[in-house]
Amino acid sequence: MANALGAIYRWAIPGAIAAALIQNSMYDVKGGTRAVIFDRLSGVKEDISNEGTHFLIPWLQKAIIYDVRTKPRNISTTTGSKDLQMVSLTLRVLHRPEVKMLPKIYQVSSLLRFALAIKQTSPSTLT
Repeated sequence: MANALGAIYRWAIPGAIAAALIQNSMYDVKGGTRAVIFDRLSGVKEDISNEGTHFLIPWLQKAIIYDVRTKPRNISTTTGSKDLQMVSLTLRVLHRPEVKMLPKIYQVSSLLRFALAIKQTSPSTLT
């Protein structure tokens, strides 16, 4: 009995660590989304992950999920006509990102976020 408990205690921590590593190395890309992989050594990878379950190296790689479904946006305005009547106009725009450009979109948006963070913490804006 003591041998069995000793074996359980001896394998519990390594088993928990292995389970955590396996859990953190998997990511799921749902339907209507795509994933871009950011690697800490080589930067943003050019390949795009489609739907399904994929693997990555924990801590070294990070999956960034993008929604690529077509989304509507309604733009409404009211304006006057020549005979002084109010006219309401509504424009519906359907948009979605181009899937093959997702790595570039992530790079540009990261640069913009970084520049904004630098601008907000610069000494000239603190006065």
